[in-house]
Amino acid sequence: MTTVGHIRNELLGLFRRNAQVNYSVASLQRALKLKDSADIKNMVTALNGLMKDSFIHQNEQELYSLGAPKAVIVGTFRGNDKGFGFVSVEDSTDPDVFIAPPNTKNAIDGDTVEINILHPAKPGDTRGADGEVTKVTGHKYTSLVGEFQPLPDKEARQTGFIGTVTSPDKKIHKYPILVEDTGMHPQAGDMVMVEITHYPDNVHPASMTGMMSQNLGNKNDPGVDIMSIVMSNHVKANFPQEVLDQAQSTPDHVLDTDRAGRRDITDQAVVTIDGDDSKDFDDAVTVWRLDNGNFHLGVHIADVSYYVRPGTPLDDEAYDRGTSTYLTDRVIPMLPFRLSNGICSLNPDVDRLAMSCDMEIDAHGHVVNHDIYPSVIRSHGRLTYNNVNKALDGDTSVLGDHQELMPMLTEMGKLHEILYKMRHERGAIDFEENEAKIVVDDDGHPIDIVLRERGTSERMIESFMLAANETVAKHYYDAHLPFLYRVHEQPDKDSMKEFMDFLATFGIQIHNVKGKDVTPRMLQQVVTDVAGTPEEAMVNVKLLRSLQQARYSPDPLGHFGLAAKYYSHFTSPIRRYPDLVAHRMIRQYAHSTSEDVKAKWKQVLPDIAVQTSTAERRSIDTERAVDDLKKAEYMQDKVGQEFDAVVSSVLSFGMFVQLPNTVEGLVHISNMTDDYYQFVEQQMALVGAGSHRMYRIGQPIRVRLENVDVEQHNVDFAIVDPDKAPEANFDTSDIKKPQPRRNNNHGGKPSFGGNNRNGNNRNGGQRQQRGGQKKGQQPFNQMHMKRK
Repeated sequence: MTTVGHIRNELLGLFRRNAQVNYSVASLQRALKLKDSADIKNMVTALNGLMKDSFIHQNEQELYSLGAPKAVIVGTFRGNDKGFGFVSVEDSTDPDVFIAPPNTKNAIDGDTVEINILHPAKPGDTRGADGEVTKVTGHKYTSLVGEFQPLPDKEARQTGFIGTVTSPDKKIHKYPILVEDTGMHPQAGDMVMVEITHYPDNVHPASMTGMMSQNLGNKNDPGVDIMSIVMSNHVKANFPQEVLDQAQSTPDHVLDTDRAGRRDITDQAVVTIDGDDSKDFDDAVTVWRLDNGNFHLGVHIADVSYYVRPGTPLDDEAYDRGTSTYLTDRVIPMLPFRLSNGICSLNPDVDRLAMSCDMEIDAHGHVVNHDIYPSVIRSHGRLTYNNVNKALDGDTSVLGDHQELMPMLTEMGKLHEILYKMRHERGAIDFEENEAKIVVDDDGHPIDIVLRERGTSERMIESFMLAANETVAKHYYDAHLPFLYRVHEQPDKDSMKEFMDFLATFGIQIHNVKGKDVTPRMLQQVVTDVAGTPEEAMVNVKLLRSLQQARYSPDPLGHFGLAAKYYSHFTSPIRRYPDLVAHRMIRQYAHSTSEDVKAKWKQVLPDIAVQTSTAERRSIDTERAVDDLKKAEYMQDKVGQEFDAVVSSVLSFGMFVQLPNTVEGLVHISNMTDDYYQFVEQQMALVGAGSHRMYRIGQPIRVRLENVDVEQHNVDFAIVDPDKAPEANFDTSDIKKPQPRRNNNHGGKPSFGGNNRNGNNRNGGQRQQRGGQKKGQQPFNQMHMKRK
């Protein structure tokens, strides 16, 4: 019998002499001339040892070859309608890997894939590596909503399919889904939900198959367009019956037994201040002056956790939804209306259960004392932002029967100014972004787009909610108890370096001690310095893209944008599950802080953080998609009209422009025919090679509406007066119009090499999200507690 060590040496020599050969166990046995079963067993042991030591590896066909196994690269495939795609690798700073059409392995947009690098990226080249998909390991689309078209009867009988469903999503629009006959027979033009059963493969590379699970109705019926988006984003629109039954069994008033262990503060003049059309009121406030000159701020939040108990159908459903979703003509609530508009809403002149946070705040905006406790409150008035703003401006008549509240409202305004100044001084970054309300008729058709104006009352309530959220987070951090935090982490160093290099092109410097991390105060100073300058919009957009995404975490990682060391979400439990969880922890900690209690929360909080962060992202995506749909619908009868606009983003294939009403559309580079334009990334500008005309973020521009595609939510513009564009104010010597070259495939017709006007370069022609944001990024106003 030959020893394992001897066989190992024989094998290693064989592999090294034949480095390109893949061996099976049988071929290795023949090569080493092993016949005894004990020798073959020792050979297998030797093979396992060589693999463990990374001298050899085994491929998917179970063949052995020399060398350590290649590291598996996993990423997300982003498909282009021309057949190619890119793979982005999480946590990688390298450019996305380009996948040519023959190498996609039939992956579709959003799939999780394993890839192999064919050609590494060249040093100094901004383009990424070339690769091939080796395996599709997961699908983004397991179901989708699309328009149904029946197959001819003969074809249906032959194939067993009743029709096709085509998704309006541009990324998968080219893959019709053949619908299996399961007894449901929709009509032509119906929007249906289909569960995908088979994905594109080598035999059927351009289609999928699926089973219909729900018919939403004809695409032209009122509301079907919005519900199609809701279903596509997997937002749950209807409550299961058991959830509705539990909600219905909840009392509609506070019972005597509910008051036990609570502080009765129904005599305090607490009020709610919300929008004119709000139906659920989850926060109430009161302010008065203390004898020492400090302010008493009481923030009283509906105690939803008292009615939504763990392990119940209501709680399971709220956990799945994670948040309420606010659409143009409806709200998809986290909780049934029986609770959200009833017993959990702080309606005026009725007793309600609350979780209260009382704060004593000094003249510098610091919370010097606080108390967090369960309470019973009674709202003394349902006030609106509009009326409070008018009252603070001097028109107290709008308060009607609540004239006695005016002194308190005045004190609230003063306290807000102090809190705002405190946040600003510590470095909180304050962006103001236009928000629009889309007004629709009874059939859901948009008839107007109205800008929302944030007055003192809106900012005042935001200041009070921020103070409460911060106070609660710090309280439980100081108590060394597990808690759920709202975190906004330190910006990525590479992103900050890129941002600082960008600022340097405008002569703007971040005042920083060398080697120190960038602080919120440094970035706030930049925002302040560029306020009112031509560079303001461009710098703010670039800064937004450089910041991380806010999320939920059991770790107190701080909130960079607010310059807060500790921050939580405590103030909106009707519409956010993290706030409900915060109340649940507060109640339990009031009774016990045992090691068992702490261990329980440490175990469940990570999953809650991930789920609620994911649900928030899903809700935001749904809200944006509906807004984009309705804005496109609003613009469709205005083709040919001219508008004043501002350049909102500049990319290699054109630029996005925004109208004063927040409608955004694309000026594609193929429509910029007055010159040959090139993208100067460092300057975030498109520059004409001959004229040196320049377009970049924040620049006013006159545009004409060229086309509207409501189904794709696309709005396209053209420039009206290109000769009025300013000339570039930086060195443009490297920007040259390419020389025509002869294209032998088109009878000698000249074409420009490298011209991406037709969207044929790697990135050209792909519509990006507004502002070309980085993956996973969200606008700054979503990093705050953002009220409804």
